[in-house]
Amino acid sequence: MKKKEMAAGGSNLAPKIVWNEKACQFETEDAKAFLQYELKKKGKVMDMLHTYVPASKRGQGLASHLCVAAFNHAKEHSLAVIPTCSYISDTFLPRNPSWNSLLYNDDLKSCM
Repeated sequence: MKKKEMAAGGSNLAPKIVWNEKACQFETEDAKAFLQYELKKKGKVMDMLHTYVPASKRGQGLASHLCVAAFNHAKEHSLAVIPTCSYISDTFLPRNPSWNSLLYNDDLKSCM
């Protein structure tokens, strides 16, 4: 199983987020909090499906750190993003509009 550690947001205080390529998710080291995705359009589009943080870990900003790691991965791999997860579309992106440039646009379909 290929896993790659990522610093979410670049802060020394940020939790370690791991890319679990086989499971198609970004997760905390203990794998209890995660962001699931699916690759579409021949691997050129990352559909971010679901973000989960257990009740015992809520309020620590983990969902945001997971999103930052996933969006950084998408940017580094030139992937467009579909924010299917309601946390990402309704909370994360409005608070972090700089990531909007990575969103999949129907106008790009002919290019993919």
